[in-house]
Amino acid sequence: MSSATTLVPEPYVWTEPPLGDAKSAPTRFYTDPEVFKAEVEHIHLKTWFFAGRVEEVPSPGDYKALDSIGGPVLLVRGEDGVLRAFANVCRHRASILLEGCGHANNIICPYHAWNYRLDGTLAGAPGMREVPKFEKPPHGLIPIRMEVWEGAIFLNYDDNAPDLTAYLGNLPELLGSHRFGEMVKTWHIEIDVNCNWKLLLENAMETYHTGIVHAATVGAQRSVSFPTSGEWLSIQVQSSRSIAVLGEEPPFPAIEGLNEQARKGTYFTLVAPTTQFACAQDCIWWLAVRPVAVDRSVLSVGGCFPSAYTELPDFESRAAPYYKRWEAVALEDVGILEKQQRGLSSKLSRPGPLSWRDDMVLAMNRWVMARLPAHVVDGMHD
Repeated sequence: MSSATTLVPEPYVWTEPPLGDAKSAPTRFYTDPEVFKAEVEHIHLKTWFFAGRVEEVPSPGDYKALDSIGGPVLLVRGEDGVLRAFANVCRHRASILLEGCGHANNIICPYHAWNYRLDGTLAGAPGMREVPKFEKPPHGLIPIRMEVWEGAIFLNYDDNAPDLTAYLGNLPELLGSHRFGEMVKTWHIEIDVNCNWKLLLENAMETYHTGIVHAATVGAQRSVSFPTSGEWLSIQVQSSRSIAVLGEEPPFPAIEGLNEQARKGTYFTLVAPTTQFACAQDCIWWLAVRPVAVDRSVLSVGGCFPSAYTELPDFESRAAPYYKRWEAVALEDVGILEKQQRGLSSKLSRPGPLSWRDDMVLAMNRWVMARLPAHVVDGMHD
């Protein structure tokens, strides 16, 4: 992505090849299982991905289980108040330990009752006392690398990857006045989608489609783009008021202290490869994609408001229009992207010319391809 440090918006940010020569990615970019396999190995298991918000696991003993490209994950807050991430698998024979969200004093395997403390250490292993050389310390839960930025939890399966601060680059500068750390998650859905993971994120970073796909909801939109440093992209949909509700006056006021640029519209950012934060004048929401197969993904959509808003007595009734909008627009996108995936499977599908409004689509394509082995990229064009 661009090495520029300025956060001044531009009509579009283009990367080579020049506008007029640039085309959409080869169909195999979205349909070839070997490409997907290479993406898992070289991208998804080596980069940061969003796993939730710290307020989802606020107290000692609270936990959240989730699936990821690297397998089941368990977020748990220890008795010492420290939030940790582990592989959600028993060290005996790999049963899933916990599911959903909840509270536990310890972690007990439902298969053979091996049990673990909240810090991941093995507390008990029934029947193993008779096993020669067995010792508890080496058989605690396997940790997963975790870092938190302003209440947002990120995980990474690569212990050698750059830290999250370096990865985010100047994203905190653009989004700083939204004060992510003072937000509270209040809503969340997950949607199974029959399309490649990249289609969901490309769609989220262009407004070319909005007047058609979202004609009955958010309608046509225009955006500007931002040069960035770090592994992220950003556009801003220009609007003098929040677009997080449908055709009505936003029920909440603008976030106190928003800077001048933030008041001009809604940021749609992509923390590559799979995390999008959308930041309106009165709230934020995320779209996080979990790749499952070359033509299957899970889309997580969640919404957050400033903590002061959530304490209002009528918060739930005020927030309802936001939830309605987030779900409705997501389902409209899913509908068209499943059609696009079917179209890409055609033997006659060919890359088409890109519009200037596809600048971030091209940027994302090139980010992904730059991280794949040369023989995989060359093979897409065979």
